[in-house]
Amino acid sequence: VQLQASGGGLVQAGDSLRLSCAASGRTFSTDRMGWFRQTPGKEREFVAAIAWTTYYSDSVKGRFTISRDNAKHTVSLQMNGLKPEDSSVYYCALARDPQSSVDNVGDYDYWGQGTLVTVSS
Repeated sequence: VQLQASGGGLVQAGDSLRLSCAASGRTFSTDRMGWFRQTPGKEREFVAAIAWTTYYSDSVKGRFTISRDNAKHTVSLQMNGLKPEDSSVYYCALARDPQSSVDNVGDYDYWGQGTLVTVSS
């Protein structure tokens, strides 16, 4: 499985941005897809995930929306009301076991290369 993330860029605070992740290879509608982010010197942190339902970190709940298109093997992250603290490299990830921990980096089996989001104040 290969994951290709795209859509990052430089925006101003309050703007919106939509990230996309295209999956290729052997994927299933039962796979859980997630987004994480990481800034230099910090651990990779959970942002959102989607399986049969959606999950969000408290820091993005109400601003970000995760969705997937199983027919196209894509997962998207609509980010509204961006804040400077949202600046990070965003990674998409895939977990084969939908019952595993949603926010644990180690429970994801495949990772994309990351896309940089920079939010200026």
